[in-house]
Amino acid sequence: MAEQWRPPRACDDYWDEWKHCKSLRHRFHYYYTHGEKPDCQQWKEDYTVCKEWEKTKRETDKEALIQSEKARLKEKRSNPVWMMRKHPPADWHLPLDRENPKLDD
Repeated sequence: MAEQWRPPRACDDYWDEWKHCKSLRHRFHYYYTHGEKPDCQQWKEDYTVCKEWEKTKRETDKEALIQSEKARLKEKRSNPVWMMRKHPPADWHLPLDRENPKLDD
């Protein structure tokens, strides 16, 4: 018997993410961090599609959820906090300069 496909997350997880995204605390934090309001619509759409998939098992709903998760992962990976190095610094192996007052702060 072939294993049946399941959505990447439980449908209730999409609903919980949408409620969290719409919360006043999250909206305030997101605005403070990013300077704009969060876009929560995708979470609600994913919840609706997931519930529809549970009822009908349509291939289009399955693909919509897969594409949404892929887009979410791509967005998550494409925004690094700092630039990744190709090589370590030339002096990485040297001891730290403990007499430097800047390091004591």
